[in-house]
Amino acid sequence: EMGYETGEHAPGLKLGGRGAYKAAHHIIKTHATVWHSYNNTWRREQQGMVGISLTSGWGEPVDPHSQTDRDAAERYIQFHLGWFANPIYRGDYPEVMKNYVGRKTAQQGLGTSRLPTFSVQEKTYIKGTSDFLGIGHFTTRYVIQKSFPVLQVSSYHTDCDLAELVDPKWPAPGPKWLYSVPWGFRRLLNFIKTQYGNPIIYVTENGVSEKVQCTQLCDEGRIEYLKGYINEILKALNDGVNVKGYTAWSLLDKFEWNKGFSERFGFYHIDFKNKNKPRYPKASVDYYKKIISANGFPNPREVML
Repeated sequence: EMGYETGEHAPGLKLGGRGAYKAAHHIIKTHATVWHSYNNTWRREQQGMVGISLTSGWGEPVDPHSQTDRDAAERYIQFHLGWFANPIYRGDYPEVMKNYVGRKTAQQGLGTSRLPTFSVQEKTYIKGTSDFLGIGHFTTRYVIQKSFPVLQVSSYHTDCDLAELVDPKWPAPGPKWLYSVPWGFRRLLNFIKTQYGNPIIYVTENGVSEKVQCTQLCDEGRIEYLKGYINEILKALNDGVNVKGYTAWSLLDKFEWNKGFSERFGFYHIDFKNKNKPRYPKASVDYYKKIISANGFPNPREVML
């Protein structure tokens, strides 16, 4: 979407209303081709697994008693996660995506839907091409219905007719888009369990960057974020969600898309101005080491001998 719709990321194309859908269509078909290639050629010998990693926030209805808000929140998830997961696990794009994009296309006086279609053969070929689902998750939004006027230049963002809101009380230790809302992760994981037949899940990305650089590398916001989100994964495990692994994002501060080196997601601070790029552990390193060594939350009452 940012590469082929808004042009913010490489390759910087602004193909409004069509580019993101076409790019995604090719990604899904290519993914299926790779999965079949491995399945036919290497699986018997290597006993490996091939999956896909999808990044999605959670959408929560502003008013859970309002059917309109619940429908809008459902659209949020389907236009993000379902866009890729639905073809792979259920054989086609989500019905709500097909309906909304198709209707808006017709209102614009265009012939075929801007959302491409899979042939019957492609649907069969794509369905089931994931031995596990990788999930990148960072934050949550409240969602309400918002009708956008039919524009000659449409976009992926206006197709779903919704607005995203945040609670000002949510902690925001990192960039303005990343609020710490741990309970949304448990709901997302349970949604995956229900929608896609409880697949094996590996959390491939979860973390937060810091807004203000502390010279003592005291990233308490990251510690609280990790504590909250890992705790919600444990609750999801108790719900029966099939989570097999967790990867915090990220080991080192790094080049972060169009934000460059200004957004720091790492456990280790990198001095980018020094030609040797020395690395310094932040406070979260010690905390995360304890989680790993305990394979869970360390007991604060335990006395180290």
